[in-house]
Amino acid sequence: MSADTSGAKSHGPKKLRSRHVTMITLGGIIGSSLFVGSANVIHAVGPAAVISYLIGGLLVFLAMRMLGEMAAARPAVGSFMEYARVGLGDWAGYFVGWLYWYFWVGVIAYEAVVGGSILHGWVPSIPQWIFSVLLLLVFTGANLVSLRSFGETEFWLASIKVAAIVVFLVVGTLFALGLWPNAQFAVPNLWEHGGFMPEGFGAVIGGVAIVIFSYFGTEIAVMAASESEDPAKGVRQATSTVIWRILIFFVGAVLLIVTIVPWNQLPDPKEKAPFAHLFSLYGLPGADVVMSAVILTAVCSVLNSGLYSAARMFSSIAQQGYAPKIIARKSAGGIPVAAVIASTLGGYAAVIINFAAPDSGIFDFIMNSAGLVALFVYAFIALTQLRTRARMTPEETAALKLRMWLHPWLGILVIAAVVGIVVVMLFSGDSGRTQVWTSLVSVAVLAIFWPLVNKKLKARRAAAEKDEAAEKDEDPVGASK
Repeated sequence: MSADTSGAKSHGPKKLRSRHVTMITLGGIIGSSLFVGSANVIHAVGPAAVISYLIGGLLVFLAMRMLGEMAAARPAVGSFMEYARVGLGDWAGYFVGWLYWYFWVGVIAYEAVVGGSILHGWVPSIPQWIFSVLLLLVFTGANLVSLRSFGETEFWLASIKVAAIVVFLVVGTLFALGLWPNAQFAVPNLWEHGGFMPEGFGAVIGGVAIVIFSYFGTEIAVMAASESEDPAKGVRQATSTVIWRILIFFVGAVLLIVTIVPWNQLPDPKEKAPFAHLFSLYGLPGADVVMSAVILTAVCSVLNSGLYSAARMFSSIAQQGYAPKIIARKSAGGIPVAAVIASTLGGYAAVIINFAAPDSGIFDFIMNSAGLVALFVYAFIALTQLRTRARMTPEETAALKLRMWLHPWLGILVIAAVVGIVVVMLFSGDSGRTQVWTSLVSVAVLAIFWPLVNKKLKARRAAAEKDEAAEKDEDPVGASK
Protein backbone atom coordinates (compact mmCIF):
# COMPACT_ATOMS: atom_id res chain seq x y z
CA MET A 1 0.00 0.00 0.00
CA SER A 2 2.74 2.41 0.99
CA ALA A 3 4.71 1.63 -2.13
CA ASP A 4 1.73 2.43 -4.31
CA THR A 5 1.14 5.67 -2.58
CA SER A 6 4.72 6.65 -2.94
CA GLY A 7 4.65 5.84 -6.60
CA ALA A 8 1.56 7.94 -7.07
CA LYS A 9 3.24 10.84 -5.45
CA SER A 10 6.35 10.50 -7.52
CA HIS A 11 4.89 9.81 -10.95
CA GLY A 12 1.16 10.50 -10.92
CA PRO A 13 -0.33 13.93 -11.57
CA LYS A 14 -0.82 15.97 -8.42
CA LYS A 15 -4.43 16.54 -7.41
CA LEU A 16 -6.01 19.72 -6.08
CA ARG A 17 -5.95 19.95 -2.30
CA SER A 18 -9.00 20.58 -0.15
CA ARG A 19 -8.04 24.23 0.45
CA HIS A 20 -7.83 24.79 -3.32
CA VAL A 21 -11.33 23.44 -3.87
CA THR A 22 -12.61 25.41 -0.88
CA MET A 23 -11.33 28.73 -2.21
CA ILE A 24 -12.36 27.98 -5.79
CA THR A 25 -15.81 27.22 -4.35
CA LEU A 26 -15.86 30.47 -2.39
CA GLY A 27 -14.43 32.88 -4.93
CA GLY A 28 -14.56 31.19 -8.32
CA ILE A 29 -17.61 33.11 -9.58
CA ILE A 30 -16.67 36.54 -8.22
CA GLY A 31 -15.44 38.59 -11.15
CA SER A 32 -15.87 41.86 -12.98
CA SER A 33 -19.51 40.91 -13.63
CA LEU A 34 -20.15 41.55 -9.92
CA PHE A 35 -17.62 44.29 -9.17
CA VAL A 36 -18.47 46.25 -12.33
CA GLY A 37 -21.44 44.66 -14.12
CA SER A 38 -23.81 44.83 -11.13
CA ALA A 39 -24.27 48.54 -11.94
CA ASN A 40 -25.83 47.62 -15.31
CA VAL A 41 -28.43 45.44 -13.59
CA ILE A 42 -29.20 48.16 -11.03
CA HIS A 43 -29.58 50.83 -13.73
CA ALA A 44 -31.99 48.59 -15.67
CA VAL A 45 -34.06 47.32 -12.74
CA GLY A 46 -33.72 49.70 -9.78
CA PRO A 47 -33.52 48.58 -6.14
CA ALA A 48 -35.46 45.45 -7.15
CA ALA A 49 -32.22 44.24 -8.74
CA VAL A 50 -31.92 42.40 -5.43
CA ILE A 51 -34.92 40.29 -6.53
CA SER A 52 -33.25 39.58 -9.88
CA TYR A 53 -30.20 38.30 -8.04
CA LEU A 54 -32.38 36.22 -5.71
CA ILE A 55 -34.31 34.60 -8.58
CA GLY A 56 -31.12 33.95 -10.54
CA GLY A 57 -29.47 32.60 -7.41
CA LEU A 58 -32.36 30.21 -6.78
CA LEU A 59 -32.12 28.81 -10.31
CA VAL A 60 -28.35 28.36 -9.97
CA PHE A 61 -28.76 26.73 -6.55
CA LEU A 62 -31.31 24.21 -7.84
CA ALA A 63 -29.24 23.46 -10.94
CA MET A 64 -26.13 22.97 -8.81
CA ARG A 65 -28.01 20.62 -6.50
CA MET A 66 -29.07 18.50 -9.47
CA LEU A 67 -25.53 18.55 -10.83
CA GLY A 68 -24.24 17.66 -7.36
CA GLU A 69 -26.51 14.62 -7.19
CA MET A 70 -25.02 13.27 -10.43
CA ALA A 71 -21.44 14.33 -9.66
CA ALA A 72 -21.40 12.83 -6.14
CA ALA A 73 -22.48 9.50 -7.60
CA ARG A 74 -20.05 9.71 -10.51
CA PRO A 75 -17.36 12.44 -10.41
CA ALA A 76 -16.27 13.34 -13.94
CA VAL A 77 -13.99 16.07 -15.29
CA GLY A 78 -16.45 16.83 -18.08
CA SER A 79 -19.21 16.84 -15.44
CA PHE A 80 -22.54 17.90 -16.94
CA MET A 81 -21.43 17.29 -20.54
CA GLU A 82 -20.67 13.68 -19.65
CA TYR A 83 -23.92 13.32 -17.71
CA ALA A 84 -25.91 14.84 -20.61
CA ARG A 85 -24.28 12.37 -23.00
CA VAL A 86 -25.10 9.37 -20.82
CA GLY A 87 -28.55 10.57 -19.78
CA LEU A 88 -29.89 12.12 -22.97
CA GLY A 89 -27.64 10.89 -25.76
CA ASP A 90 -24.67 12.00 -27.84
CA TRP A 91 -26.56 14.97 -29.29
CA ALA A 92 -27.01 16.48 -25.80
CA GLY A 93 -23.36 15.97 -24.85
CA TYR A 94 -22.30 17.56 -28.15
CA PHE A 95 -24.45 20.68 -27.73
CA VAL A 96 -23.75 21.17 -24.02
CA GLY A 97 -20.01 20.68 -24.38
CA TRP A 98 -19.53 22.99 -27.33
CA LEU A 99 -21.84 25.72 -26.00
CA TYR A 100 -20.08 25.68 -22.64
CA TRP A 101 -16.65 25.87 -24.26
CA TYR A 102 -17.80 28.71 -26.54
CA PHE A 103 -19.14 30.63 -23.55
CA TRP A 104 -15.81 30.48 -21.73
CA VAL A 105 -13.82 31.48 -24.80
CA GLY A 106 -15.97 34.62 -24.87
CA VAL A 107 -15.42 35.20 -21.15
CA ILE A 108 -11.66 34.70 -21.51
CA ALA A 109 -11.62 37.40 -24.19
CA TYR A 110 -13.87 39.70 -22.16
CA GLU A 111 -11.79 39.43 -18.99
CA ALA A 112 -8.58 39.94 -20.97
CA VAL A 113 -10.03 43.14 -22.45
CA VAL A 114 -11.16 44.41 -19.01
CA GLY A 115 -7.82 43.50 -17.43
CA GLY A 116 -5.92 45.19 -20.24
CA SER A 117 -8.04 48.33 -19.77
CA ILE A 118 -7.22 48.48 -16.05
CA LEU A 119 -3.48 48.04 -16.63
CA HIS A 120 -3.54 50.58 -19.46
CA GLY A 121 -5.09 53.05 -17.02
CA TRP A 122 -2.09 52.54 -14.74
CA VAL A 123 0.50 52.70 -17.56
CA PRO A 124 -1.08 54.72 -20.42
CA SER A 125 2.10 54.65 -22.50
CA ILE A 126 1.60 50.93 -23.25
CA PRO A 127 -1.27 50.01 -25.62
CA GLN A 128 -4.21 48.25 -24.02
CA TRP A 129 -4.08 45.25 -26.37
CA ILE A 130 -0.52 44.44 -25.28
CA PHE A 131 -1.64 44.12 -21.66
CA SER A 132 -4.55 41.90 -22.74
CA VAL A 133 -2.22 39.58 -24.65
CA LEU A 134 0.23 39.50 -21.73
CA LEU A 135 -2.56 38.46 -19.35
CA LEU A 136 -3.55 35.66 -21.70
CA LEU A 137 0.08 34.49 -21.91
CA VAL A 138 0.57 34.54 -18.12
CA PHE A 139 -2.50 32.47 -17.34
CA THR A 140 -1.93 30.14 -20.25
CA GLY A 141 1.41 29.41 -18.61
CA ALA A 142 -0.18 28.91 -15.18
CA ASN A 143 -2.60 26.36 -16.64
CA LEU A 144 0.09 24.55 -18.62
CA VAL A 145 2.58 24.07 -15.78
CA SER A 146 0.45 21.76 -13.65
CA LEU A 147 -2.99 21.30 -12.15
CA ARG A 148 -1.55 22.27 -8.77
CA SER A 149 -0.17 25.56 -10.19
CA PHE A 150 -3.67 26.43 -11.42
CA GLY A 151 -5.10 25.60 -7.98
CA GLU A 152 -2.46 27.60 -6.13
CA THR A 153 -2.88 30.63 -8.40
CA GLU A 154 -6.65 30.52 -8.04
CA PHE A 155 -6.39 30.05 -4.26
CA TRP A 156 -4.54 33.34 -3.75
CA LEU A 157 -6.52 35.31 -6.33
CA ALA A 158 -9.82 34.13 -4.84
CA SER A 159 -8.58 34.85 -1.31
CA ILE A 160 -8.02 38.52 -2.22
CA LYS A 161 -11.52 38.78 -3.74
CA VAL A 162 -13.20 37.17 -0.75
CA ALA A 163 -11.30 39.40 1.69
CA ALA A 164 -12.31 42.54 -0.27
CA ILE A 165 -15.98 41.58 -0.28
CA VAL A 166 -15.96 40.77 3.44
CA VAL A 167 -14.56 44.26 4.16
CA PHE A 168 -17.11 45.77 1.76
CA LEU A 169 -20.01 43.98 3.49
CA VAL A 170 -18.96 44.73 7.06
CA VAL A 171 -18.18 48.41 6.51
CA GLY A 172 -21.16 48.79 4.14
CA THR A 173 -23.61 47.46 6.70
CA LEU A 174 -22.35 49.94 9.30
CA PHE A 175 -22.49 52.74 6.71
CA ALA A 176 -26.06 51.91 5.61
CA LEU A 177 -27.23 51.93 9.23
CA GLY A 178 -25.55 55.26 9.92
CA LEU A 179 -23.04 53.69 12.31
CA TRP A 180 -19.97 54.69 10.26
CA PRO A 181 -18.27 58.12 10.56
CA ASN A 182 -20.04 60.77 8.43
CA ALA A 183 -22.74 58.28 7.39
CA GLN A 184 -26.52 58.59 7.59
CA PHE A 185 -29.27 55.99 7.88
CA ALA A 186 -29.70 55.06 4.18
CA VAL A 187 -32.34 52.31 4.15
CA PRO A 188 -35.11 54.63 2.74
CA ASN A 189 -33.11 54.78 -0.51
CA LEU A 190 -34.71 51.42 -1.28
CA TRP A 191 -38.12 53.03 -1.96
CA GLU A 192 -37.74 56.83 -2.07
CA HIS A 193 -36.56 57.21 -5.68
CA GLY A 194 -39.46 56.00 -7.81
CA GLY A 195 -40.27 53.02 -5.63
CA PHE A 196 -38.62 49.68 -5.00
CA MET A 197 -39.55 48.41 -8.49
CA PRO A 198 -39.47 51.61 -10.63
CA GLU A 199 -39.11 49.82 -13.99
CA GLY A 200 -41.77 47.18 -13.32
CA PHE A 201 -41.65 43.41 -12.75
CA GLY A 202 -40.75 42.73 -16.39
CA ALA A 203 -37.45 44.51 -15.85
CA VAL A 204 -36.81 42.33 -12.81
CA ILE A 205 -37.22 39.15 -14.88
CA GLY A 206 -35.17 40.63 -17.72
CA GLY A 207 -32.41 41.34 -15.21
CA VAL A 208 -32.26 37.65 -14.32
CA ALA A 209 -30.61 36.84 -17.67
CA ILE A 210 -27.81 39.31 -16.92
CA VAL A 211 -27.53 37.98 -13.39
CA ILE A 212 -27.24 34.38 -14.61
CA PHE A 213 -24.21 35.48 -16.62
CA SER A 214 -22.67 36.70 -13.33
CA TYR A 215 -23.35 33.41 -11.56
CA PHE A 216 -22.14 31.20 -14.37
CA GLY A 217 -18.92 29.52 -13.30
CA THR A 218 -20.33 28.07 -10.09
CA GLU A 219 -20.04 24.65 -11.71
CA ILE A 220 -16.24 25.09 -12.00
CA ALA A 221 -16.03 24.04 -8.36
CA VAL A 222 -17.63 20.70 -9.27
CA MET A 223 -15.19 20.20 -12.14
CA ALA A 224 -12.26 21.09 -9.88
CA ALA A 225 -13.56 18.77 -7.16
CA SER A 226 -13.45 15.86 -9.62
CA GLU A 227 -9.67 16.44 -9.89
CA SER A 228 -9.15 16.79 -6.13
CA GLU A 229 -7.73 14.36 -3.60
CA ASP A 230 -11.27 13.55 -2.33
CA PRO A 231 -13.74 14.07 -5.23
CA ALA A 232 -16.90 12.98 -3.39
CA LYS A 233 -16.22 15.32 -0.45
CA GLY A 234 -15.30 18.17 -2.78
CA VAL A 235 -18.51 17.82 -4.81
CA ARG A 236 -20.71 17.78 -1.69
CA GLN A 237 -18.89 20.82 -0.33
CA ALA A 238 -19.17 22.75 -3.61
CA THR A 239 -22.88 22.12 -4.11
CA SER A 240 -23.96 22.42 -0.49
CA THR A 241 -22.39 25.82 0.14
CA VAL A 242 -23.45 27.53 -3.09
CA ILE A 243 -26.64 29.04 -1.63
CA TRP A 244 -24.97 31.03 1.15
CA ARG A 245 -22.19 32.11 -1.20
CA ILE A 246 -24.84 33.58 -3.48
CA LEU A 247 -26.79 35.17 -0.64
CA ILE A 248 -23.76 36.73 1.04
CA PHE A 249 -21.49 37.70 -1.84
CA PHE A 250 -24.01 38.65 -4.53
CA VAL A 251 -27.38 39.43 -2.97
CA GLY A 252 -25.77 40.99 0.09
CA ALA A 253 -23.41 43.18 -1.94
CA VAL A 254 -26.12 44.39 -4.34
CA LEU A 255 -28.49 45.10 -1.44
CA LEU A 256 -25.85 47.32 0.15
CA ILE A 257 -25.19 49.17 -3.12
CA VAL A 258 -28.86 50.07 -3.72
CA THR A 259 -29.28 50.94 -0.03
CA ILE A 260 -26.29 53.26 0.28
CA VAL A 261 -26.58 54.97 -3.13
CA PRO A 262 -29.93 55.86 -4.79
CA TRP A 263 -30.17 53.54 -7.79
CA ASN A 264 -30.59 56.42 -10.27
CA GLN A 265 -27.51 58.20 -8.89
CA LEU A 266 -25.09 55.30 -9.22
CA PRO A 267 -22.20 56.28 -11.58
CA ASP A 268 -21.86 54.68 -15.00
CA PRO A 269 -19.57 51.63 -14.53
CA LYS A 270 -17.40 52.85 -17.43
CA GLU A 271 -16.58 55.92 -15.34
CA LYS A 272 -16.47 54.34 -11.89
CA ALA A 273 -17.28 50.81 -10.74
CA PRO A 274 -19.97 50.58 -8.02
CA PHE A 275 -17.64 48.90 -5.51
CA ALA A 276 -14.97 51.56 -6.05
CA HIS A 277 -17.61 54.27 -5.66
CA LEU A 278 -18.83 52.88 -2.35
CA PHE A 279 -15.33 52.36 -1.00
CA SER A 280 -14.62 56.04 -1.72
CA LEU A 281 -17.82 56.95 0.19
CA TYR A 282 -16.60 54.91 3.16
CA GLY A 283 -13.63 57.27 3.35
CA LEU A 284 -11.07 54.48 3.42
CA PRO A 285 -7.58 55.71 2.43
CA GLY A 286 -6.50 54.80 -1.09
CA ALA A 287 -9.89 53.18 -1.76
CA ASP A 288 -9.86 53.83 -5.52
CA VAL A 289 -6.40 52.35 -6.06
CA VAL A 290 -7.08 49.37 -3.78
CA MET A 291 -10.42 48.62 -5.43
CA SER A 292 -8.91 48.91 -8.88
CA ALA A 293 -6.30 46.35 -7.84
CA VAL A 294 -9.01 44.07 -6.41
CA ILE A 295 -11.01 44.27 -9.65
CA LEU A 296 -7.85 43.38 -11.60
CA THR A 297 -7.38 40.43 -9.25
CA ALA A 298 -10.98 39.35 -9.87
CA VAL A 299 -10.45 39.64 -13.63
CA CYS A 300 -7.30 37.52 -13.43
CA SER A 301 -9.07 34.95 -11.28
CA VAL A 302 -11.95 34.53 -13.72
CA LEU A 303 -9.49 34.44 -16.63
CA ASN A 304 -7.51 31.72 -14.83
CA SER A 305 -10.51 29.60 -13.84
CA GLY A 306 -12.26 30.21 -17.17
CA LEU A 307 -9.25 28.89 -19.07
CA TYR A 308 -9.15 25.86 -16.77
CA SER A 309 -12.84 25.19 -17.31
CA ALA A 310 -12.73 25.73 -21.10
CA ALA A 311 -9.71 23.44 -21.48
CA ARG A 312 -11.21 20.63 -19.38
CA MET A 313 -14.49 20.79 -21.29
CA PHE A 314 -12.72 20.93 -24.67
CA SER A 315 -10.63 17.91 -23.72
CA SER A 316 -13.76 16.02 -22.65
CA ILE A 317 -15.49 16.97 -25.92
CA ALA A 318 -12.57 15.50 -27.88
CA GLN A 319 -12.48 12.34 -25.76
CA GLN A 320 -16.08 11.66 -26.75
CA GLY A 321 -15.35 12.21 -30.44
CA TYR A 322 -17.06 15.60 -30.79
CA ALA A 323 -13.76 17.35 -31.63
CA PRO A 324 -10.36 16.33 -33.14
CA LYS A 325 -8.53 13.66 -31.12
CA ILE A 326 -5.44 15.83 -30.65
CA ILE A 327 -7.42 18.11 -28.33
CA ALA A 328 -7.83 15.24 -25.85
CA ARG A 329 -4.10 14.61 -25.44
CA LYS A 330 -2.69 15.21 -21.96
CA SER A 331 0.77 15.72 -20.57
CA ALA A 332 2.38 13.41 -18.02
CA GLY A 333 0.97 15.74 -15.36
CA GLY A 334 -2.58 15.28 -16.64
CA ILE A 335 -2.79 18.70 -18.33
CA PRO A 336 -4.77 18.84 -21.60
CA VAL A 337 -2.09 20.93 -23.32
CA ALA A 338 -3.72 21.13 -26.75
CA ALA A 339 -7.07 22.04 -25.20
CA VAL A 340 -5.51 24.84 -23.14
CA ILE A 341 -3.75 26.33 -26.17
CA ALA A 342 -6.78 25.95 -28.44
CA SER A 343 -9.01 27.66 -25.87
CA THR A 344 -6.68 30.65 -25.68
CA LEU A 345 -6.56 31.04 -29.47
CA GLY A 346 -10.21 32.06 -29.42
CA GLY A 347 -9.37 34.57 -26.72
CA TYR A 348 -6.47 36.02 -28.72
CA ALA A 349 -8.63 36.26 -31.83
CA ALA A 350 -11.43 38.06 -30.00
CA VAL A 351 -8.99 40.47 -28.32
CA ILE A 352 -7.30 41.32 -31.62
CA ILE A 353 -10.66 41.79 -33.36
CA ASN A 354 -11.83 44.08 -30.57
CA PHE A 355 -8.80 46.36 -30.94
CA ALA A 356 -8.18 46.08 -34.69
CA ALA A 357 -11.81 46.43 -35.74
CA PRO A 358 -13.80 47.75 -32.76
CA ASP A 359 -16.69 48.85 -35.01
CA SER A 360 -17.01 45.53 -36.83
CA GLY A 361 -19.52 44.19 -34.30
CA ILE A 362 -17.78 40.80 -34.19
CA PHE A 363 -16.69 41.08 -30.58
CA ASP A 364 -20.18 42.23 -29.55
CA PHE A 365 -21.68 39.27 -31.41
CA ILE A 366 -19.42 36.83 -29.54
CA MET A 367 -20.41 38.30 -26.17
CA ASN A 368 -24.15 38.49 -26.98
CA SER A 369 -24.31 35.03 -28.49
CA ALA A 370 -22.77 33.56 -25.33
CA GLY A 371 -25.32 35.39 -23.16
CA LEU A 372 -27.97 32.66 -22.92
CA VAL A 373 -25.57 29.71 -22.84
CA ALA A 374 -25.83 29.63 -19.05
CA LEU A 375 -29.60 29.23 -19.24
CA PHE A 376 -29.29 26.52 -21.90
CA VAL A 377 -26.77 24.61 -19.77
CA TYR A 378 -28.96 24.79 -16.65
CA ALA A 379 -31.93 23.49 -18.65
CA PHE A 380 -29.80 20.58 -19.89
CA ILE A 381 -28.64 19.84 -16.33
CA ALA A 382 -32.27 19.67 -15.19
CA LEU A 383 -33.33 17.46 -18.12
CA THR A 384 -30.36 15.15 -17.55
CA GLN A 385 -31.03 14.78 -13.82
CA LEU A 386 -34.70 14.01 -14.43
CA ARG A 387 -33.83 11.37 -17.03
CA THR A 388 -31.00 9.86 -14.97
CA ARG A 389 -33.13 9.54 -11.82
CA ALA A 390 -35.98 7.98 -13.82
CA ARG A 391 -33.62 5.20 -14.95
CA MET A 392 -32.42 4.40 -11.41
CA THR A 393 -33.62 1.42 -9.43
CA PRO A 394 -35.00 2.06 -5.91
CA GLU A 395 -31.77 0.62 -4.49
CA GLU A 396 -29.61 3.03 -6.55
CA THR A 397 -31.77 5.97 -5.53
CA ALA A 398 -31.49 5.02 -1.85
CA ALA A 399 -27.69 4.85 -2.17
CA LEU A 400 -27.37 8.46 -3.43
CA LYS A 401 -25.12 10.51 -1.15
CA LEU A 402 -26.60 13.79 -2.34
CA ARG A 403 -30.20 14.12 -3.50
CA MET A 404 -32.27 16.73 -5.26
CA TRP A 405 -35.18 17.89 -3.15
CA LEU A 406 -38.82 17.44 -4.19
CA HIS A 407 -37.90 15.39 -7.22
CA PRO A 408 -39.07 15.85 -9.98
CA TRP A 409 -40.95 19.10 -9.32
CA LEU A 410 -38.02 21.43 -8.68
CA GLY A 411 -36.28 20.15 -11.80
CA ILE A 412 -39.40 20.91 -13.83
CA LEU A 413 -39.49 24.37 -12.19
CA VAL A 414 -35.95 25.11 -13.42
CA ILE A 415 -36.83 24.16 -17.00
CA ALA A 416 -40.04 26.23 -16.89
CA ALA A 417 -38.12 29.20 -15.45
CA VAL A 418 -35.52 29.04 -18.24
CA VAL A 419 -38.26 29.02 -20.89
CA GLY A 420 -40.04 31.89 -19.11
CA ILE A 421 -36.91 34.04 -18.96
CA VAL A 422 -36.20 33.53 -22.66
CA VAL A 423 -39.79 34.51 -23.54
CA VAL A 424 -39.58 37.64 -21.38
CA MET A 425 -36.27 38.60 -23.01
CA LEU A 426 -37.85 38.32 -26.46
CA PHE A 427 -40.35 41.01 -25.47
CA SER A 428 -38.16 43.09 -23.15
CA GLY A 429 -36.44 45.33 -25.71
CA ASP A 430 -33.69 45.28 -28.31
CA SER A 431 -30.96 44.16 -25.92
CA GLY A 432 -32.88 41.09 -24.74
CA ARG A 433 -33.95 40.10 -28.25
CA THR A 434 -30.38 40.50 -29.51
CA GLN A 435 -29.06 38.10 -26.86
CA VAL A 436 -31.75 35.52 -27.62
CA TRP A 437 -31.32 35.56 -31.41
CA THR A 438 -27.53 35.64 -31.40
CA SER A 439 -27.48 32.75 -28.90
CA LEU A 440 -29.85 30.80 -31.16
CA VAL A 441 -27.48 31.47 -34.08
CA SER A 442 -24.73 29.71 -32.10
CA VAL A 443 -27.03 26.74 -31.49
CA ALA A 444 -28.00 26.67 -35.17
CA VAL A 445 -24.34 26.56 -36.25
CA LEU A 446 -23.76 23.57 -33.98
CA ALA A 447 -26.90 21.89 -35.34
CA ILE A 448 -25.56 22.22 -38.90
CA PHE A 449 -22.38 20.31 -37.99
CA TRP A 450 -24.06 17.66 -35.82
CA PRO A 451 -24.96 15.22 -38.67
CA LEU A 452 -21.31 15.16 -39.78
CA VAL A 453 -20.06 14.65 -36.21
CA ASN A 454 -22.67 11.94 -35.58
CA LYS A 455 -21.66 10.13 -38.79
CA LYS A 456 -18.01 10.09 -37.68
CA LEU A 457 -19.04 8.88 -34.21
CA LYS A 458 -20.91 5.92 -35.66
CA ALA A 459 -18.04 5.06 -37.99
CA ARG A 460 -15.51 5.22 -35.14
CA ARG A 461 -17.64 3.03 -32.87
CA ALA A 462 -18.26 0.54 -35.64
CA ALA A 463 -14.50 0.32 -36.24
CA ALA A 464 -13.87 -0.12 -32.50
CA GLU A 465 -16.41 -2.95 -32.32
CA LYS A 466 -14.83 -4.59 -35.36
CA ASP A 467 -11.35 -4.40 -33.79
CA GLU A 468 -12.68 -5.81 -30.51
CA ALA A 469 -14.33 -8.71 -32.33
CA ALA A 470 -11.11 -9.38 -34.25
CA GLU A 471 -9.11 -9.49 -31.02
CA LYS A 472 -11.52 -12.02 -29.54
CA ASP A 473 -11.22 -14.19 -32.65
CA GLU A 474 -7.41 -14.10 -32.44
CA ASP A 475 -7.42 -14.96 -28.69
CA PRO A 476 -10.25 -17.44 -28.07
CA VAL A 477 -8.67 -18.64 -24.83
CA GLY A 478 -8.45 -15.11 -23.43
CA ALA A 479 -11.97 -14.41 -24.60
CA SER A 480 -13.30 -17.51 -22.83
CA LYS A 481 -11.62 -16.41 -19.65
